[in-house]
Amino acid sequence: MFGFPFFFPIDSYYLILVVPTLILSMIAQGMVKSTFNKYSQVRCSRKISGRDAAQAILQSNSIKDVAVESVAGSLTDHYDPRSKKLRLSEPVYSQNTIAALGVAAHEAGHAIQHATGYGPLVLRSTLVPVANIGSRFGPIMAIGGIIFTIEPLIQLGILLFAAAVLFYLITLPVEFNASARALALLESGDMLSREELNGAKKVLSAAALTYVASALTAIMSLLRLILIARGRRR
Repeated sequence: MFGFPFFFPIDSYYLILVVPTLILSMIAQGMVKSTFNKYSQVRCSRKISGRDAAQAILQSNSIKDVAVESVAGSLTDHYDPRSKKLRLSEPVYSQNTIAALGVAAHEAGHAIQHATGYGPLVLRSTLVPVANIGSRFGPIMAIGGIIFTIEPLIQLGILLFAAAVLFYLITLPVEFNASARALALLESGDMLSREELNGAKKVLSAAALTYVASALTAIMSLLRLILIARGRRR
C-alpha cells in the first residue's frame, strides 16, 4: 500500500521520516513470526484447540450466527464481518498451543466487537471504501498535481491519503481492544493457566507492534508528501 514514496527520488524526507518506520515494520514482522513460532511449539495444559476456544468464547457471549472455519496459510487469521465468519489459519484452527488459543481468542474478540457495535470498529468499517481509494490513488493524484502544478489535485490527493492514514490510526484501538478482550476471555474461561496466559500476551503484543509500525509508516509517508508539496510550491 505504501509503495508510493518511490515515485520521487530518495530524498532527505524519505530517509529521515519513512525509512525508520520501514525498519521498525521489518523488525515487528520478524518479532511476530518468531514469537508465534515459539509459542506454537508450546502445548496448553488444557487440551483445547484454537477452534474450540473460539467457539466457546462466541457461545459464552451469546453469539450464535458466526461460523468458525479453517483458512489456508499461516498468520492469515481474520474475522469477516460481512459474512460473519471467523477464519483461523491452519496452525491455529486445530492446534492445542498457546499461540493458537491467543490468536483464536483475538479474532473472537473482533466478532464480539462487531456484535456489540464497538464504536472504533464501526468507524473503521465505514472508512474502508474511501481508505482503499485514498491509499491507491491519493499519492498518485498528489504527485501528479505537484508535477503539473495543479493545486486542487494536490489537495485532493493529500486529503484522500489522509483518510487512509486515519483508517490505520483507528485500527490501533480496534486491535488493542480485541487483544485485551482475548486475554480476559482466556482467563475467565479458564482456558489457559497464568503462565500460559503470559505466553499468549507476548504473542498478541508482538502482533500489536506490527499495527503500530504500519500506522507510523502511514503518518510519516503522509507528512513526507505534505512537505514535498510545500517545497514544490515555493
